[in-house]
Formats: sequence, structure tokens, C-alpha cells
Amino acid sequence: MKPDLLLIEPMMASIEARLDEAFQVHRLYQAQDKAGFVAAIAPVIRAVVTGGGSGISRETVDLLPQLGIIAINGIGTDAVDLDHARSRGIRVTTTPDVLTDDVADMAIGLMITSLRQIATGDRFVRAGKWLGGKLPLARRVSGKRLGIIGLGRIGRAVARRAEAFGMSIAYTDLRAFDDVPYRFEPTPQALAAASDVLLIAAAGGPQSRGLVNEAVLNALGPDGTLVNIARGSVVDEPALVAALAEGRLGGAGLDVFADEPRVPEVLWRMDNVVLQPHRASATVETRFAMGELVLANLAAYFAGREPPTAVV
Repeated sequence: MKPDLLLIEPMMASIEARLDEAFQVHRLYQAQDKAGFVAAIAPVIRAVVTGGGSGISRETVDLLPQLGIIAINGIGTDAVDLDHARSRGIRVTTTPDVLTDDVADMAIGLMITSLRQIATGDRFVRAGKWLGGKLPLARRVSGKRLGIIGLGRIGRAVARRAEAFGMSIAYTDLRAFDDVPYRFEPTPQALAAASDVLLIAAAGGPQSRGLVNEAVLNALGPDGTLVNIARGSVVDEPALVAALAEGRLGGAGLDVFADEPRVPEVLWRMDNVVLQPHRASATVETRFAMGELVLANLAAYFAGREPPTAVV
């Protein structure tokens, strides 16, 4: 008999087809009454597949007495209580490495789009405004000072790309690293003060909530640009909106937000802000590779082997 699996959010059709081959899949995202749906199947669920942003609440985990593995289709673990999973003996896996390049590419894309005002130029031409004049000058990307908050896999991948633009690179993290040539700054505020572009690549969760606050944004200043491809929770979003509206921050490229998919409407109307709907890893190639790793983790667990990318 196939093990019962709770699928929190949709995946690529080809990946879901393979899940159906190996599991009795219960699709929460299709249910109208989600609480009732979970309650009806709770006693038999042995695996959960979810996204990094969606996760699964502690309360839902406690409804599933047979749950043995939570396979996250992503690298974020802030929406899963890892300590609680550990106490229950539940394995938790993620999909590291396979999405690093796409997320780093998006970071560079947001940086270029923000500084060179590419999206603004696109809107300008489409609205027929070029007939009446020209846009103000944009800002150069090459040679800028890039500050990276969080020098993990993605932060390092962005740094390597930024080197090709002749950017000077500095970073802050929980500690300095001996294996990189980049300058370490002890705090986000000190890093922001020494940067033209501040990139957030830090993990989400309570430890980083509101890390980029008003003081950091003020230090980045009216000529600075903030790029966030990490988690919306890392930024004090009301402080960010105020800094942009008041001209204390020059611009922003944002792929993530505090309360997705609800984005502050004031940001919609700001020409100095580039917005994306949390899709840094959303390419066909990467989503397929992520799905393959989810399948590999599930297969290993149910075969009694160590899941290849377990975090718990």
C-alpha cells in the first residue's frame, strides 16, 4: 500500500505525477475547507511536502501522529518548527544548491534593473511618453560597492557574479570567514554605510527578523539601493516603505515581502522600486531539479536510508 502524503502547495506536473506513482497524495491546495480536509486524513499521513514559504504549522504537525518526514521544496526552514520536529523524531529536508544559481541571477537582475531603471524605461516607452521627452539619467552598476548580508551559498554566488562587474564586495554575517577575499563588516549598519547596494541573502526566522531596520536604511542613504532575495521578514517593511517615500533610500529591488502575497500598495506606485512575486528560483530547470531532490529525500526515508539533504 502506498504511504499517504500531504501536499501543501502545487509542484511541477511531472513531479506531481511521480509523487502519485509512489504515494497516495492528498492535495491540500485544492481543498476548500482546509481544516476539515486535514482533520479527515490526519491519522494516516506519513509525509508532508511543502514550500519554503508555506512550511507547515506546529499545530498541523501535532495533528499528524504518523508523520515521519517534512520535505521542503526550497531552502527556507523558517516556516517549519525544526526544534519541534526534532523532538517528535520527524525528519526535515530541503533542496539546497540546485536553486543557488537562479537566486543569485535574480539578485543581479534586480540590481541592474534598479540602478539602470530598466523597468521604469519599459513603462515609459509603453506609455508613449518618449515622444514628449527623456527619462532622467540612471546610475552605473559597474564599480559599485556591494554589501552582502549573509555570505552563505547564495551570498557567495552573488559575490562571484558581482566581481565580473568590477564591484568591490564586503559582507556581514555571524562571523568572518577565512576562505573569502571580501571585507567583513561587524554589523548591517556598518555594512550599509560602506555600500552603494545592500543585498539581503540571510536566512529568515526569529534571529533575523527586522535585521534591516530604519538605522540600516538610513545608513544606506538616498543614493543607495536595497535588494532582497531572502525573506521579507528580514526587513522592517514599514521602515522600508517610509524610507523610500521620504527619499531617505534611493531605491529597492524586492522579490520577497513580509506578508506575501500582500504587498504594500504604496510600493506599486513607486518608480524607484522593482517588484517580483517571490520567484527567484522560478525557472523550469531549477524547479525540476528541486522536485527531483524532494523525491530523492522521500525515497531514501521510506527505504530506511538517510535522506540526502536532511536538516533534521
